[in-house]
Amino acid sequence: MDSIKAPALLAGRILLSIIFITSGWGKITGYAGTAGYMEAMGVPSLLLPLVILTELGGGLAVLVGFQTRIAAFLLAGFCVVSGYLFHYKAISGAAGQEMMDMMNWLAFMKNVTIAGGFLTLLGAGAGALSVDAKLGKA
Repeated sequence: MDSIKAPALLAGRILLSIIFITSGWGKITGYAGTAGYMEAMGVPSLLLPLVILTELGGGLAVLVGFQTRIAAFLLAGFCVVSGYLFHYKAISGAAGQEMMDMMNWLAFMKNVTIAGGFLTLLGAGAGALSVDAKLGKA
């Protein structure tokens, strides 16, 4: 079973990082629109650079396995907080909103599930196929 540990952790890191790298890059290229959306949701847009750093920087760190436990911890927290702010709070329960409420509920649960993946990575570390391993910190 140990023979699959390193490739499984690498595959997990790749799959967990994809959404954050692409989302962080998308926020850079669509900065104004993202800032407007954040403001509309009651989140100050001056936090956007921190969001980009967390998503893009954290995603890249997880991808290559650098400071993986720290990045996984921060991204797990980011998933829970952003899920709450942008999806859970958006569930209105108003008549006619059932489909939107279901979409927000699923997005919230996706965030919670991804946080679980990051907490697993926090516990397991980056594995042998990582920068952390090369630095003796895996």
